[in-house]
Amino acid sequence: MIEEMATVVAINQDKVILESQVKSSCSSCRQVDNCGSGQVAKAIPLQKLTLTVSSTLPLKVGDNVIIGLPEKGLLQVAAQVYLLPLAGLIAGSALGQFLVMQGILAHELFAIVLGITGGYAGYRLAKYRQKNSKKAKLLQPEILRRAGQTIAVTEILP
Repeated sequence: MIEEMATVVAINQDKVILESQVKSSCSSCRQVDNCGSGQVAKAIPLQKLTLTVSSTLPLKVGDNVIIGLPEKGLLQVAAQVYLLPLAGLIAGSALGQFLVMQGILAHELFAIVLGITGGYAGYRLAKYRQKNSKKAKLLQPEILRRAGQTIAVTEILP
């Protein structure tokens, strides 16, 4: 389970609206000053992600909670989103090149267009599978538990 901390910003019956900081790992790297990604991370201010989840926990506005996503489902979705367009691009390019070599297509520009079309078809297929998948419901974040309450220390005795 992948866990993240979020803050309750509103409650509407059993719907809880949460806000979470979007974190970039680039800010903690030693090469942040020499890396393009690190420069972009420094230039773009921290963003907040807002999401709505159902919960029966007794929460109030301002509470910190731990939300979670199942890791297995997340990895499967990531594989589909990355691999299906890539497979479409490769298949379309291979088909286009085959047709050029057979003399059916007159120019390699058509092979490139077929490759791009295959990549786009793979993208559309991945998008369709994500919207209509039974696993899409498994990727809804859920509130796992309330985070520990912070305490203020005013004096430390020896």
